[in-house]
Parts: sequence; C-alpha cells; structure tokens
Amino acid sequence: MDPIRNPYAPGAGTPPPELAGRDEIRETARIALERARIGRSSKSIIMVGLRGVGKTVLLDRIKQDAATDSILAVSIEAPEDRSIPDMLAPHLRNALLRLSTRENARQQAQRALRALTGFVRAFRVNYQGVELSLDFEPEPGLADNGDLEVDLPDLLETVGYAAKSAEACVALYIDELQYVRDNELAALITALHRTSQRQLPVIMLGAGLPQVRSNLGEAKSYAERLFLFPEIGPLSQSDARKVIAKPAQIEGVEITSDTLDAIIRITRCYPYFLQEWGFHLWNVADSSPISIACLDAASQRAISELDSGFFRVRFDRLTPQERNYVRAMADLGEGPYRSSTVAEKLNRNVQFFSPTRDNLISKGTIWSTTHGYIDFTVPMFDEFLRRVMPGDDWRSAQ
Repeated sequence: MDPIRNPYAPGAGTPPPELAGRDEIRETARIALERARIGRSSKSIIMVGLRGVGKTVLLDRIKQDAATDSILAVSIEAPEDRSIPDMLAPHLRNALLRLSTRENARQQAQRALRALTGFVRAFRVNYQGVELSLDFEPEPGLADNGDLEVDLPDLLETVGYAAKSAEACVALYIDELQYVRDNELAALITALHRTSQRQLPVIMLGAGLPQVRSNLGEAKSYAERLFLFPEIGPLSQSDARKVIAKPAQIEGVEITSDTLDAIIRITRCYPYFLQEWGFHLWNVADSSPISIACLDAASQRAISELDSGFFRVRFDRLTPQERNYVRAMADLGEGPYRSSTVAEKLNRNVQFFSPTRDNLISKGTIWSTTHGYIDFTVPMFDEFLRRVMPGDDWRSAQ
C-alpha cells in the first residue's frame, strides 16, 4: 500500500479521519454554547476520560463546530508549570480587542480591557517569558487586588458584560484541567459561578483525566451543580469498525471482517490505539483487501511505537520507587487496585506509600477510582510495564 496515502493519524490531539461515536456530546456542547450566548441558563461542560480516548481531539472539534463571530474562543492547555492568569490573560486580551471593534460593545469591552490591565499588573502576568503589558489604564479597584478568587470573578464578569453587549459568547476551552492548581481551580469555579448567576454569556468547555471531578468537588462543594461531566471512553464496537474501515474505503481499500474484529479485540476500541493499528496495518499490507495475515506484523510495529513513545514518555517521568509501585499494580492484573493490596505486594504498609501514590496521581499516571482504590490513567499501561520491567528483578530493588 502507498504509505503517502495512509489515511490514519496516530498522534497527540491529531484529528482522526473519521470522528465516530461523539455526536451526542458535540450536540450537547452546541446547545450549551448557544444557550449561553442568548443569556439562558447553561452548565459548563468538562469531559473526563483516560489518556487516548480523544478528549483533546473532541474539544478541538467542538471549538471548530462553534467557530462563528458570535462565539469568541479562549483556548488554552493547562501545563503543570503555568498559572491560570498567565494562560488566560493573553487570550482574553485578543477576545476583548475583537469585541472592542463592535459599536454596540465598545464601551463595555474597553472597561473589560481596563479590568484586564489591572489583573495583569496585580499578578505580573508573563507571556512567552515576557511580562505582559496592555495599552490601557486600569480602573482602580477592578480586578487588581492580587487575590485570584476575588479578581478572576470580577474580570470574567466584565468580560461577560462586554460579550452580552455584542450578543456574543466567550467560550473558555481548557484542556488538561487536572494540572490546574487547587487555589486557581477554586477561583475559576467562583468566576464561572458569578457569570452564571448574572446570566452572562461566559462558559467553559474543558477536558481532563478522571480525577478532575474530585478536584473540582474539593475546590468548591457546589461545583457538581455548575458543570456537566460527560465521560469519554472507548468507542462502541460498531463505531470502532467504522473508524478503521471507512478511511480505507475512501481510498478504495477494503479490510476483511475478521481483521477488523481482531483489531477491535486488541485495541479494546480505544481511539488512539485504533489509529495506531490502522496506520501500521496499512503500511505492512501489499494490496486490497487487507487480510488478517498482515495483523501480526502490524501489531509488532504498533506495540513497538507505543512502547517507545506513548507509554515511554510517561514511564520516564517516574522515580525508581514510583516505577516499582506501578509495576506492583501491573503484577496484580487489570485494575482497579486496592491501595493496601499494592502495598502488601511490596511488603510495606499502605501509609508508607502515601507520598508515592500522591505523586503518581499528580503526574497523571494513576487516579483514585473510589476511596482506597486506584487505577492507571493510560489504557494497557499494565501490559507495557510487564514488558519493560519483566521478571522479578524489580522486587529486589525495594
């Protein structure tokens, strides 16, 4: 098969050729955005799920679906080392400058820009290593106190009034929400609560690992009433077949039914893995129809690629003790795992590993499924760990 014509797209946040099985959440987001725009009650949406289920792709598609002059996108990814003020301020500036060109919103947008100026100065906002500055005089006492839980609600409220004047909506698209610091998460929730109470057209559409739900609940007790938390998981078998079969068919290539069944079984219908297997299956095949005889070679390539990239980058971030801890989890088979059982596997009490477990959660490697239980945030990570740390040598490293 011609590798140049390979239709599959494994990659971080890379749009797949066929986005199947996500129509319901896209429609939910469309309705929420439009309701917010016209001043109707609308909950913000936070999509939660494991790595590799396509949250980033879906968030970006929702943003594309709503790409009109009446929906102003403020799109950020929350890394572990940047603050909410640093991330939000430059993008809010751009949105407000666009609003300030509209006659019916100019006055409110300029006030919001003055609020943003005070906010930027109070928090010494940096953008690409340079302290951000705006060509507006701040309004004393407006979003400039230096207390994020006071200033961010004031700022988003003024932004909301500017958007309302323009009959527009400001949509905050925030990916990797699990990395937002607790105090900043509390301030963000408070700000969105304020705009919701005022019926202002500001809404957040976010994505994060499963622990985001508990993070939000711990930050503010009313968070569960402010957000929808749709779970993004593996595709149905029928949608998974479509994801593999349809892109090939567009290229005039057929994949046999037994081959599709085998891919579904191996990948467990996880979107990222489907793209990986589809990509390598195409490259090892000689002609159409692609048969199951090609699958072994494709699987070897796919697993090698995952081991050197998708899995390895997460493994390399771990300390030796953290690696032994997750290897003990993997030794227990499929999760979820009781924390006390993992500790017993390592001949220690559960309290000894509390810091290790907390570090692994903060790194996004594992998450707490329920009280006392943990699991991997990366599908099939247990299989990788058994490959990369074979035998029992890891036990002696304790």
